[in-house]
Amino acid sequence: MKNISISQRALNTPASAVRKLVPLADAAKKRGIKVYHVNIGQPDLPTPKKIISKIKNFKAETLEYAPSPGLLETRMAWQKFYKDKGINFEVEDLFVTNGGSEALIFAFAAIADPGDEIIVFDPFYTSYAIIAAMNNIVLKPVLTKAADGFHLPVQSVIENAISRRTKGIVICNPNNPTGTLYTDNEVETLINISIKHNLYIISDETYQEIVFDGKRVLPFASFPKIRNQLIITDSVSKRFNSCGARIGSFVSRNKDLMRAVLRFAQSRLCVATVEQLAVIPLLNDYKSYTEKIRDVYAKRRNTVMTELKKIPGISFIPPEGAFYIMPKLPILDSDDFATFLLTKFSDHGETVMVAPASGFYATAGLGKDEIRIAYVLEEKKLRRAMDLLGLAIKKYNK
Repeated sequence: MKNISISQRALNTPASAVRKLVPLADAAKKRGIKVYHVNIGQPDLPTPKKIISKIKNFKAETLEYAPSPGLLETRMAWQKFYKDKGINFEVEDLFVTNGGSEALIFAFAAIADPGDEIIVFDPFYTSYAIIAAMNNIVLKPVLTKAADGFHLPVQSVIENAISRRTKGIVICNPNNPTGTLYTDNEVETLINISIKHNLYIISDETYQEIVFDGKRVLPFASFPKIRNQLIITDSVSKRFNSCGARIGSFVSRNKDLMRAVLRFAQSRLCVATVEQLAVIPLLNDYKSYTEKIRDVYAKRRNTVMTELKKIPGISFIPPEGAFYIMPKLPILDSDDFATFLLTKFSDHGETVMVAPASGFYATAGLGKDEIRIAYVLEEKKLRRAMDLLGLAIKKYNK
C-alpha cells in the first residue's frame, strides 16, 4: 500500500529540545536508573494549597463550558495581577489561554502570515521555533553571545535583521534559556525599533517575578507609545508552580488584534473551567507567593554555580533571573552527550537529564558545546545532579 503523505509544515516542525529525549529517560528508568531531571522547567516546589483546595472543592453539579475569552472572574483576577504591578488594563484587554504556549501560538498567528518573519534572539525558548513552523512563519535570529552575558547587540545589528516581511519581535525577560535580565536600555532600544519599523513586540513574561540580586524588570507595558504594538503572553505555570493547570493569558490593547484572537479562541471553545477558578486566589495576591519562591531559586542558582565551578572545562554566565543556566561544556556535541547520559552512563544507579542547547538556536551549528540546566530541584539533588554531570563529562571524553 502506498504511504499517504503529511504536510511539509508537519515535516519541518522541529522537536522540542526540552522533551525530545523523554523516551530515552523512560527507558533508563525501566532499567532501574534514577534520573535527575534538570532538562525541563518543572519546579519541585508544592503547588499552593489555595489552588489545590479550589480544585478539590469544586461544587457545581455540571462542569460547563467557559466563555472563549475566559471566565470573567479569571480575567478580572489577571487584571488585578497587572494592576498590582502598576499596569492598568481593561478586562477586554485580557483573554485566558491554555497556558502561555497557546498565548504565543495566538500571537504568532495573529501578526504574521506564512512567509512573514519574526525576530528572535539566539538562543531562545525552543517552542518559538515549533510555533513558527506550525504557522509557516520564518524566525529571523539575532545572535547574542555568552561573552556579552547574552545581552542584546546594538540597535543597528538588530535593525539589519529587519526586512519588508518582518512583523514583530519576541522577547522573554528574564530569558529562557539563558537567565539573562535585559537592562532598561535594552528594553527602550526594542521599543524604539518597534516604533521606527512599525513592528509588534511579543513580550513573554512567564518569569517576570523571578529576578535576583535586588534587580527588577522594566515592563514594556509601562510605555504608552507602543500600546497598539504590544502583546503580552503570560502564565501561572512557573510563578505559582502550577504547570499542569495550563492557565495563561494573552494581553493587548489593540482592539483589532483582540477581535482576531477571539476568533482563534472560539475554535478551541474554551480553557478548562476548574483550573480557571483555582488560580484566582493567587492572581489576586501574587506577591505573597512569588517573593518566597524567588529566594528559593536564588539559593538554588548559587548551589548550581558553586558545583559547576568544580568541573574542569566548564564556563558559564551567572543567571540574573528565571531558573535556567546555560553553561559551555568541554564537549563537541551536546545532543550526543545528552543521549550518552541516558543510555551509557550511570553512577551508583543514577544519571542526570539535560537539554542540549542546539535546540534553542535558529542559527545552524550553534549550541553544540552548551546545555541548558533548569535548577528546579532541591539543593541536595542539584548538588548530586552536578556531580553526575562532572563524572559523565570525564567518562564521555575518554
